[in-house]
Amino acid sequence: MSAAPPRTAPDGPGPADGTGPTDATGPSGADDAERTEGTEATKDTRERPARRSGSVLRSGAVMAAGSLVSRATGFVRSAVVAAALGAGLAADGYAVGNTVPNIVYTLLLGGALNAVFVPELVKAAKEHEDGGAAYTDRLLTACTAALVLITAGAVLAAPALVAAYTDYTGAQAATTVAFARSCLPQIFFLGLFTLLGQVLNARGRFGAMMWTPVLNNVVVIAVFGLYLATVVDGHPLTPGETALLGWGTTAGIVVQALALLPSLRAARFRWRPRFDWRGSGLSRPLRSAGWLVLLVLTNQLAYWLVTRLATSAGQRAAARGIDGGAGFSAYGNAYLLWAVPHGIVTVSLVTALMPGMSRKAADGDTAGVRRDVSYALRSTSAAVVPAASVLLAAAGPVMAVAFQYGRTGADDIAVMAGALAAFAPGLIAFSGQYVLSRAFYALSDTRTPFLLNLVIAGLNAGLSAAACALLPVRWAVTGMAGAYSAALFAGWMVTARVLDRRLRAGAGVRRAPWRSPAVAGLARLLTAAVPAVLLGHAAAGRTAFLGPPVSAAAGAAAVLAVFALLARPLRLTELEAAMRAVRRPARRRG
Repeated sequence: MSAAPPRTAPDGPGPADGTGPTDATGPSGADDAERTEGTEATKDTRERPARRSGSVLRSGAVMAAGSLVSRATGFVRSAVVAAALGAGLAADGYAVGNTVPNIVYTLLLGGALNAVFVPELVKAAKEHEDGGAAYTDRLLTACTAALVLITAGAVLAAPALVAAYTDYTGAQAATTVAFARSCLPQIFFLGLFTLLGQVLNARGRFGAMMWTPVLNNVVVIAVFGLYLATVVDGHPLTPGETALLGWGTTAGIVVQALALLPSLRAARFRWRPRFDWRGSGLSRPLRSAGWLVLLVLTNQLAYWLVTRLATSAGQRAAARGIDGGAGFSAYGNAYLLWAVPHGIVTVSLVTALMPGMSRKAADGDTAGVRRDVSYALRSTSAAVVPAASVLLAAAGPVMAVAFQYGRTGADDIAVMAGALAAFAPGLIAFSGQYVLSRAFYALSDTRTPFLLNLVIAGLNAGLSAAACALLPVRWAVTGMAGAYSAALFAGWMVTARVLDRRLRAGAGVRRAPWRSPAVAGLARLLTAAVPAVLLGHAAAGRTAFLGPPVSAAAGAAAVLAVFALLARPLRLTELEAAMRAVRRPARRRG
């Protein structure tokens, strides 16, 4: 899909930190060489980071739980949509129509709001006498006004937007435009959800933004369930059915945004619209947002090409009578499943770290930013590498469990599984890049990520075009998924070196990048991943006759068992800490 957010990591998994502990005690640990042993002051300085780490982990756990439930209901939602529409042209039309609002929103505002808002609010709370209340009101008012204008313009331009991303004609074009018109109002509510959620995050309230998407999924499941209960199977979508599915999907976003209001009241936040923008300091976030808009633009140009290539592959496959979805919906479904571990683990932990990281950056504490980045890289890798191994080892049965219902058959699943397996390795770079991009944003630098992200966007576009041209049409989307993974790794390594140099210079650290705990930890995790994937694939294959759920469970269990067995010999410290955290409640119950 799009070239994803900017990333940063040295020659391997992340910036050479040199200041982070290898025992996963927390985001603010100190390098062994820098510790002063045997004094009460030193003991106190170690206990305070541990308490901060506990707070971060608790906040991350709340968000991870919400994200897990949201993803679970999201899979039910995707399965219901696939059962209703299959993986052919009708599904592609809905997928494009429902994706266009996200494209427009992300292109013009989404990336800027996510990256700029929390650092700006933290800085305003630190510098302004009123705790940043007036600044927050002005920023919200300006962004909301922009959302209204953008949404209205997008609804009017729906045919042009669809034409830009597809080469559909006739009935297919009309259906896709109808879906887009009913889904484009989502832009306003997506923006409102992000704005209000970032206000809550800046105030240390992280749970609501992760839990309210569950309501969105429930609404969409109900809408498509109603369609399944009333539709006559086999006939094309009528205008009324198209409107039901499109507006029902938009209703889910509306509920998701408005569900944040109780949490805002509990945080004692009252928004008073203010239009006195002149001389209020809004020019600084606008300049930062400008670079992010350019960054997202490059991503969306790559995404535009991917969408055109995938929809074209689907049409060519259908014209040749090839069974099985080989187009955009297959690519999108694989991407949706692939991104789950990132959303549950990485986004949750980094969202909890972002306010503190921004405060350290505002105070000029480069070493503190470095420690937070190192901690996030090591902690997320301990979960993401095993997850990527499971997706690679058991791609077929995992996709079947999620999507093989209704009109989605075995041929469709085979194409989706190929795309998921090609995506799987890139999950490691995708997660690491997300962590590192947030370090740049905490440092109020959005220009450097834009320049570095050109590597990912350019490689994604070029390699995807090559895959579509060289591979058989049935497997074009698999090649495009592999192209994205390759682009992620290349961009991750390049951007990592840049951030590593900046943080090492600011913190006065001389340790070489490849000697950092983050890089060494990832290397050990990847060593364990090789036998884990091989054994997991064998276990999934040998149990295939028992059905996809059993086969997927067997493959996942084999992968996780290998990591558990190798955790101590390979010194997978963060993984051992996670296993102890899981076992501790069980021992208490026992």
